[in-house]
This record gives sequence, structure tokens and C-alpha cells, in this order.
Amino acid sequence: MSSVRFTVTPTKAEDLPGLSDTSPDISSRPSAHVRFGSRESVNRSEPVSEGSGGVTTATLGGAGGNDTPDYCSVDQGDGNSKISSVYINNSHGMDDDDFYDRNLALFEEEMDTRPKVSSLLNRLANYTNLTQGAKEHEEAESFGEKKKTSKLPQMGTFMGVYLPCLQNIFGVILFLRLTWVVGTAGVLQALCIVFICCCCTLLTAISMSAIATNGVVPAGGSYFMISRSLGPEFGGAVGICFYLGTTFAGAMYILGAVEIFLMYIVSQAEIFKGEGAARLNNMRVYGSICLLLMSLLVFVGVKYVNKLASIFLACVIVSIVSIYVGALVSAFQEPRFPVCMLGNRTISSHFIIDNQCRKTVPVETEATTESFDSNFTVSYENSTAGPIIVPTDAPVVVEKTTYLWREFCQSPDLNTTCDEYFSANNFSEIKGIPGLASGIISANLWSSYLSKGEVLEKGSLSSSHVVHPASATHPYVFADITTSFTLLVGIFFPSVTGIMAGSNRSGDLKDAQRSIPIGTILAILTTSVVYLSSVVLFGACIDGVVLRDKFGDSVKSNLVVGTLAWPSPLVIVIGSFFSTCGAGLQSLTGAPRLLQAIAKDNIIPFLRVFGHGKANGEPTWALLLTALIAELGILIASLDLVAPILTMFFLMCYLFVNLACGLQTLLRTPNWRPRFSYYHWTLSFLGMIICLALMFISSWYYAIVAMVIAGMIYKYIEYHGAEKEWGDGIRGLSLSAARYALLRLEEGPPHTKNWRPQLLVLLKLDEDAHVKSPRLLTFASQLKAGKGLTIVGTVVPGHFLQTYGEALAAEQTLKHLMDKERVKGFVQCIVAQKPREGISHMIQSSGLGGMKPNTVVMGWPHAWRQSEDPQAWKTFINTVRVTTAAHLALLVPKNISLFPSNSEPSTDGYIDVWWIVHDGGMLMLLPFLLRQHKVWRKCAMRIFTVAQMEDNSIQMKKDLATFLYHLRIEAEVEVVEMHNSDISAYTYERTLMMEQRSQMLRQMRLSKSDREREAQLVKDRNSMLRLTSIGSDDDDDTDGGERDRPVSSSSEHHRRVQMTWTKEKTAQYRATHSCCSTPEGFRDMLSLRPDHSNVRRMHTAVKLNEVIVNKSHDARLVLLNMPGPPKNTEGDENYMEFLEVLTEGLERVLLVRGGGSEVITIYS
Repeated sequence: MSSVRFTVTPTKAEDLPGLSDTSPDISSRPSAHVRFGSRESVNRSEPVSEGSGGVTTATLGGAGGNDTPDYCSVDQGDGNSKISSVYINNSHGMDDDDFYDRNLALFEEEMDTRPKVSSLLNRLANYTNLTQGAKEHEEAESFGEKKKTSKLPQMGTFMGVYLPCLQNIFGVILFLRLTWVVGTAGVLQALCIVFICCCCTLLTAISMSAIATNGVVPAGGSYFMISRSLGPEFGGAVGICFYLGTTFAGAMYILGAVEIFLMYIVSQAEIFKGEGAARLNNMRVYGSICLLLMSLLVFVGVKYVNKLASIFLACVIVSIVSIYVGALVSAFQEPRFPVCMLGNRTISSHFIIDNQCRKTVPVETEATTESFDSNFTVSYENSTAGPIIVPTDAPVVVEKTTYLWREFCQSPDLNTTCDEYFSANNFSEIKGIPGLASGIISANLWSSYLSKGEVLEKGSLSSSHVVHPASATHPYVFADITTSFTLLVGIFFPSVTGIMAGSNRSGDLKDAQRSIPIGTILAILTTSVVYLSSVVLFGACIDGVVLRDKFGDSVKSNLVVGTLAWPSPLVIVIGSFFSTCGAGLQSLTGAPRLLQAIAKDNIIPFLRVFGHGKANGEPTWALLLTALIAELGILIASLDLVAPILTMFFLMCYLFVNLACGLQTLLRTPNWRPRFSYYHWTLSFLGMIICLALMFISSWYYAIVAMVIAGMIYKYIEYHGAEKEWGDGIRGLSLSAARYALLRLEEGPPHTKNWRPQLLVLLKLDEDAHVKSPRLLTFASQLKAGKGLTIVGTVVPGHFLQTYGEALAAEQTLKHLMDKERVKGFVQCIVAQKPREGISHMIQSSGLGGMKPNTVVMGWPHAWRQSEDPQAWKTFINTVRVTTAAHLALLVPKNISLFPSNSEPSTDGYIDVWWIVHDGGMLMLLPFLLRQHKVWRKCAMRIFTVAQMEDNSIQMKKDLATFLYHLRIEAEVEVVEMHNSDISAYTYERTLMMEQRSQMLRQMRLSKSDREREAQLVKDRNSMLRLTSIGSDDDDDTDGGERDRPVSSSSEHHRRVQMTWTKEKTAQYRATHSCCSTPEGFRDMLSLRPDHSNVRRMHTAVKLNEVIVNKSHDARLVLLNMPGPPKNTEGDENYMEFLEVLTEGLERVLLVRGGGSEVITIYS
């Protein structure tokens, strides 16, 4: 026995040109054994010979026994290897994988659709190493696609997640507004605000960590997570909100940088002088310039922004450290920041010159006789008392008024009239920064909310009880806006956003599923500790009036948080300026990429243009739109007004992150397997509730606007967006809700009040897969008006294995027709050898649980008399029997091609209901449902019923009117009396003709030519019996057409109406026509006597038809009871004839057969 062992390198088949994936057959003798080496056993360090085509060695085993030794040679050529052997057909070039596929020969026919496990693992090996971008990973990949080598990510938790999150969370609010929040809300309420906001982001981070560790998260961050978890509608809506929030965040950071620049760095750069509107105009001008410069920097290259990121982060860290050091130093050495007070009111330092917080200052001057007596000196103290005359020989000291005196008294003179509050109170100085050990925190614990225009006051200082409102012209420090707890929440919340920075960098991390949860949660905990401790430190070190002084007017226009910094306020000013500039650049960098990701997903059609950019992928158009939207925020010009706007958008984004995690957890979808296990659905829903509460707490009208925007985008995507299937949680929720609802429906049959037609529409396709009667679906849409269940079904003849493709094509055809007619429902195609069996199976199996059809809609068989295929009308009657057995209602529109389309205008007319027998109230309910549609809306309803001789027609009319009144249905009522019970000659003639035709069809078993000859003979001999109806009854264009009654002359018409058949007349008639020579079978047929029951049924059909045509010839639609089929199948042809006679002469007829249950009730 001999063996051959091939050792190969792991070279892919697709990388070798000219090699076939299909393995040629191997034929070997029974004594030979070919052994193939395992791919995993190959030495990967061994180089591959260029000419060998991947085959490096061939080891030949020794030959043993009496067998002829095997031979194997390797022919090296142009990149192709040909292996020659007596066992292998060497005429084919072969790939190494061909040998390994020998072990999988059972599956070789499915390799194209079901790849080997080794190929799959090789394809997924570097999944997370792909370049992160907006393009879908699952769409970008394809089998056989050559992988590009990419640099392995090396970033860890600290550099990749923790620091970026810190940089994005710490921002302008910490430096510009946190002290003001503490002073206004008090330490306790400020701690509450910070704690709620931090809890919100922490819970969101837990949910985000669960989603981020449930697979790979490409660029797009929260947008990607929400869209893939909640579907394209929610994803697009929240993605746009997140984009707008990021864009307005950029505007807020720019406004913060401009505020720092104009107020604390170069205050002389103001273009418009003054307060209020002038300050806002300065913000607008400089903000627009700053936005333009930043946008140009982002456009030139993001790499410069990324290089500056570390510098900006260092500025933030240094600034925060200086605050803590300054707070500790203040316990031993208080910073010198005096605050001037008039009574208990705060004075702006802009009006204090040379630190003169006084009414007057003493000035030495030489005494003169013109002014004073030489023995006295006039000295004015800082009081309201008169001059004190002191005898002295010293130089004269004169009290001079200060600049503050001029502001309150409008004159430098001492004897002028001054402001009443100014005259009653004195100036004093307090320490702006009492220090950590001063115990000032006890005074700062409680809130001090102010209205716009109120003066900042210190309650612990004494003040005269003079009630005098402060004038805006006085040099006080005023509140610039009306404050409240809800306003402060909206302003502070942006300072805790930025938690998505880590998830956006998942492609750059060594282990994203470990780094993202740890780094993000640690960053949130760090920032939360910083914020909470800062609230306590500010309340313990800084006086309340200084905390409430938003712009530092009382402390020489210093940044309030800078007064606490060590060694100088400039550390905070410079650090906060650069950090806000950096945060603005980051926002202007991230927002266009987020918009580009949304545009490339192609779920919002009008955003497609923003998916394009420069050759290197930079989103140029998205950057332009971002700059324009940010300019809107700049024009608002107030940091306090912009902050609540982005608060809304970020809160909505976080709300849906929590919703996505909670839904996935509750639904327990099989793909929900996060590596981060410290989550729970209760935490997610708690975070969602907090987000929703914060939205309405901070600004209820902004919350409504944000929801309206999101709702409009949701609806736009739903109606006009591209169809996406991302396996989202909303689909899973829909499945769970549908399952729950179906199980509830199974608990019992539906109540009569809840009954509505759940339609099964049976359509027939022609040879070209076109629907023969598309108006059936139009009628169904008019009847349903988009409500309830609609299943459109068809039967494809043949075997399932051979005609599966035709069934799919038929299904697509029906779906397109349903979309065209705007019918919401489902399609069901059944493949069966016989149509009647397929329809029977469909009626039995359609629907699920309580959502099964209760009404079948099918068309009248076209030209059933002259059809060569008798199966058409037999299938129709069989379907009627099946629906009756299944207790389903049946609707058969006759002349369906004449029914109005949905585009036809509504016209006046009548819908006539002929209520012959009661079968559940379907005849009453259907016109009401039809009139809900615009096509039938202007039609009035008339109800006719038939009274027999023994009935009281007057009482019947009253009772019917009362019944309709209780049903809340408006309709005209008429009772038709039918007294004449004589059977007319026409009825007898029609019955005889019908039975002879049936007898003829049963007896004819000849060839087609003989059948035609015999049928012609019968027609010639029995023309007076109207046998011509065999070939000329119906018209294809009218779905069966209208059969004309046998009227050849006025005398014949008179005979038809007046003559009644008696035994004598019957014998005379037969004797007259018995001389005709016919074949034997047809001779028996002509001697046939009509069955008495058939005569009675025909009589009913003829009389009812006469009455209906007389009363309803001008009606737009006639509804009447459909009689049931005969129990004996031999009379099926007669049943079709009865229905034809009953409905002839009517343009539009709807035959209705109830399902045996009540569908309408008079009770509420």
C-alpha cells in the first residue's frame, strides 16, 4: 500500500490566478490511499516558491505489497501547478483547496452559498480592523473580496476612551456657569442638579456599554447604535437630533470662547459699547468670525485638529487642578478680592475708581479767609451728619465726593439731592473670597433665584428699610435673566454630555469591548466627582453675591472661578479659552461626519448630497451645512439660550439609547449577547425616565419642538425613506406585540361589535403572470379603507419543486399590484396541481390564530358557458361550498370590470340592498363600509325586502325602519310585494332549455369534431327552445355579460308573459316537435320533462330579477343574497344558470353570502 502526502502553504484560492474552485474527480485503485495534510499543520514561516503556485513539497511514500507503485510529479509553470498522477487527471490545473474539499464532498454543491467554516473564520478574522467609516460593514464585505492589510489598533482604555471622554465632558459650562449655578440654586439644589444630570449620563453609559459590546460599533457612535437597535426610522430621527445637538454644541463653545475673550482677556476689543444688546452684537460679530476661522481649519485638515487635541486637554486638566489648589490655599491665605456693597446691594467694580468704595474721600488743602475762618477746619466724615468744626492750627482737610457719589446724585456737589436708598445706607467692603475655613458655606446652602433686573443682594448685611427700587442707571450688579431651577438644569446639562467619544473610537482600540465600558464609566465617575466637589468648594470658598455675579462685575471683571484659582486668575482664563476653542473644533469635526454617516446610509433621501465630499472622504458639503446651522446658534448670541437647545437634542439621544438597551434586554433576542454584563432593563428604563423628565423640566416648549422635529423625520423616513432591514429592536418588539395580541385573540371568538371583514381576496393570473381581474383588489381596498386584515392569494398550478420560481414571481406581481392600489396586507401563493385543491388549502390555512380571514372575495367566472375548460365554473362552485363549510362569508362581484376605480370621482347615486333572507347582517354592514371610501361617499342607501302574500307589508316596513334606526344606519326602506305565483311559459322554457343543455353536456363523450356536429344538429332542430345559448351567452369584456331573454317578436313576448303551461299544451308542444330525427341520445334529451324543483327555482330567479331590474336599474351597486349551491353536485350547471338569471340586466352586482354568524348589532 502506498501513500502520498502533500504539504501546502495556506494560500487562498482566490489569490492564485487560473485555479478552479471545482475539484476534478479522483479515480484510484482500491489498494491505493491518498493522504492530504491538514492546513493547520503547515509551517507558516516557510516561504512560498513563486513558480510553484503554492505547492512547496511533495513527499512520496514507499510502495509496499504487490501493488504497482504510484507516481506523482509537480510541474512548475507560470504560476500554475499541474500535478500528474495515475490517480489524478492531470489535464486540469488544480488548487490546493481542491484536495481539502475531498473531505466535504457531500457539501460541494452548496459551497457557493454555504462556505466552509475555515473560509468564514478567515474572512472574519480581522473584522474590527477595518477602517471605521459610515459604510456598512456587512454591506462592504463580500465573499472572495481581497482584504487590504490594515494597521493593528494599539490604543488602550486610558488613551483611547478615558481621556477623549474627559476632554468632551469638561467644557465651557464648568468655567463660565457652574459658580453662577451654585450661587443661584444654593449648594444643596446645585448638588441635586449635578447629581441628576450625572445619574442620567451614568445610566446612559451603562446602556451604551451594553450595546457597544454587543458587536462592533463603527463611526457614528450613538447614531449607529440607535439605528441598528431601533430601526432606520428611529435611527434617522435621533441621528438628526444628535447631529443638531453636536452642531449647536459647537456654537455654544464658540460663544463661550468669545465671551472669555471679550470680557476677561481683551475687553477693549468690543466694537459695540455698552450692556445688553451691545454685548450680544459683539458676540454675534466675533462669534461669526471665529466660526469662519474654525470651519476653514477643519476644511484644511482634520489632522491639525487632532494634533491640537492633546494641548487642549492639558489646558483643561491644568485649569481644574489650579481650582483645587486655589481652594486649599484659600484656607490659609485669602485671595484679595474685595466686593463693594451699598447697604446689602452689590456695586459694580466698573464704577469704583482707585478702590474708592466710599461716598467721599478726605483731601488736604490750604486754608484761606475766603473759604473758612483761620481757627477752624471743616471736615466731612463718611456720614450724613453736618460739618464738624474743630479748632486746629493744622492744614484744612476737605471731603471730596467720589465717582460713586456722582452716579447716585447726578452731581459732585455735597448739597445736591441724592437717591433715597443711597442717602439712607453706607458703603462697605466684604471679602469676595472668604476662604475654605470661613464657614461661608452655611450662607450659600439655600437658593436665591432672581428676576431679570433685580440687584444682587447679601441678606446678612444690614440695610435701611427704605423701599426704593433700584434704577438701571445706578452702578449696581443686576441679574441679566430670570432664573429658576428648571432653567439651571437646562444650562448645566451640556457640561455632562460627551460620553459617546469612546464608542466612536472602537476601531482604534485593542479590545473595544473591554475598553469602552471601563473607560466611559470611569470618565463619568471622574467628572461627576469633579463637579460635585466643585459645587461644595465654590459654596465653601466664595461669597454668595460673587457666585451669583455671572460675569464677575463685582470682582474687577475677573472670571469668578478664576478668583479662586492659584496662582493667578489668568491660569483659568487662558486654560478655559483654549479648552472651549478645542471643544468647538471637535464639534465642527464630528458633526459633519455624523451627517455624512446618516447620508451614506441613504435612509433620508434629501440628505444624499451630504454623503459626498473631497477625494479623501472629508465631508465638504456636510461641513458647509454644519457651519450654517452653527451660525444660527451664534446669532442667538447668548450662552444661556443656546445651552437648553442642545440639552434637548442630547437628552433625546440618550433617551433612545436607554430605550434601545431596555427593549433588547426585555425581548431577549438571540443576537443580544453583550460582553458587558452589568446592565439591567430597569436601569435602562430609569435612565429613559430621567431623560424624559429632564427634557420637560429644563424647557417644556423646547422639548415639544425637539419631539416634533424627531417625529417629522420619523414619518418622512417611514413614507419616503429607503427600506432598511437592520434586525432592529422595533421589529422584535412588533413580533412580541403581535404574538401577545394573537394569543389574546385566541381566548375567544370576536364579539359582534368588533366584527369587521378580514378579507381573503382570490385572484387569478394568466399565462404571463398578469392579474386577470385587478379591480377585485380595488374593490377590496374600497371595502377595507386600510383597516383590518387583507390577504391576497393565488394558486399556481404545478409541482412546488418545479414551479417555486413562478410562485415567487406571482408573489411579486401581487405585491406590486397591492402597492399600486394602496392595499395594506399580505400575499399568499400556493402551488397545487389542481386549482380547486389549492383554493381549498388556502382557505383552510390562511391567517394565524385570531387573525384568520372571515370573508372570501372572488370573481365571477368569465364566460363560463362557452369556456372550453369546464373546470373554471366547477372551481367556482367548489369554492362556494368550501367557504360555506368553513363558515366564512363570501362576496362575489359580478361584472367587476365595470366597478369604479379609486381614481374616479365620487358621483351621486344609490347603493341598493335586496334583503331576501337574513344571514348575519352582512348586507347592512357592507354598504356602510363602502360609503366610508371617497368613491362611494355620495351614494345613498336603499333597502328592499320581499313580502309574501301572508305578510303584512306595512308592518314590515315600520319594523325595518325601526331596525335600521337602532342600527344607526340611514337608508330608505321599501317593501316589495310578490303575489303572482303562476309559473310563466318563459320560466318553463328556460328551465327546459337549461336541463337539456346539462343533459347534452353529460352525454357528449365524443371527439371534439363529433361534439360540434351533434351540437349544431341540436341547435338546428331546437331553435325555438333557445339552444343557441350554448355558443352566444356571454361577453368576455363584461365578466360574463348579460344574457338576453328570448324575445323575437311582440307576439312571442306576449305569449311568454301570459301563457301558462298545462298538461294539454305540453303534450301538444311535444307532438309538434317529435318528428325531428336526432341521434338516440339527443332524442331522449328532447323528450325530457323538467324537474319540478328546478322549475320552482327558475321561477324564483325570474320573478326576483324582474322586480330587481324594475326597482334598481339605475343603482350604482346592487347587493343581494347569494343562494347556496345544491347538495347534489349533478346540478352544478343549473346553479350557475340560476345565478345568471337572477342577476341579468344589472350593471354592477355584489352577491353576498353570510358566514352564519351575526356581524351587526343594535347594542352599544
